[in-house]
Amino acid sequence: MLIKIRNRLKALKMEIREHKSSFAVYLTLRILVILIMVLQIFNKNYENVFYCILTLLLLTVPSFIQMEFKIELPTTLEIIILVFIFAAEILGEIGSYYTKISGWDTILHTLNGFLAAAIGFSLVDILNRNEKVKFELSPFYMAFVAFCFSMTIGVMWEFYECVMDVAGGLDMQKDTIVHSISTVMLDPTGGNHVIHIDEIQDVAVNGKSLGLGGYLDIGLLDTMKDLFVNFIGAVVFSVIGFFYVKQRGKGKFANRFIPRMKEEKADFLKIVEQENEKQDK
Repeated sequence: MLIKIRNRLKALKMEIREHKSSFAVYLTLRILVILIMVLQIFNKNYENVFYCILTLLLLTVPSFIQMEFKIELPTTLEIIILVFIFAAEILGEIGSYYTKISGWDTILHTLNGFLAAAIGFSLVDILNRNEKVKFELSPFYMAFVAFCFSMTIGVMWEFYECVMDVAGGLDMQKDTIVHSISTVMLDPTGGNHVIHIDEIQDVAVNGKSLGLGGYLDIGLLDTMKDLFVNFIGAVVFSVIGFFYVKQRGKGKFANRFIPRMKEEKADFLKIVEQENEKQDK
């Protein structure tokens, strides 16, 4: 058991160092996260320390996937994933970019839709090109599967945010200030007649003004906005994937985002295991 763990750790290190550019990004981000974690420990902000530890683990996920599933992530895609993790966990949560920078959450959700579609597309594309699997899928079907995969990931994430807000008392579904509402809850007859309230300038709760300058929408608009930009990201990659299959890999741009099966010389786990077998003999 210990030998298997040691083999995987060694192969993981080899995987991380495989591409110079992605390794440089990984190393830079890792150093930044460690420095931030030390600072958070001194400040006794242990919740942020947890985010740092989580980020350090997540930064190894792309290499772990490549090692375990023998999938080669293009360098561009790997760098985007690494930066995405850092932007979401460190800048977004610890740096409070979600609230300080307008559109930060929107950018990340759009990128998430793009990345998830790339992953979904590659899973189908790898099967489609596998000689052991006797079927051929049309470019449109593959693009549609990638789109559906991305949207499913987006919906599942919004489910997670909702559960954490309701059960954990968090605010992952960020609130939105609106100045008009339409609701049947205020129908004096108790029926289904929509009541419109416009030009809302303030809202009071238990007799105390919230001072927000409008009505507080608790997460609905944020959730729908996240799903909509996820939709945009998914559509963009699905179109790229469609033409990639149509022209079968001729597009250099698409090749930067679509994972493929590893070549035998890049299967580091197998290489490490073979080296150990030679040493045992």
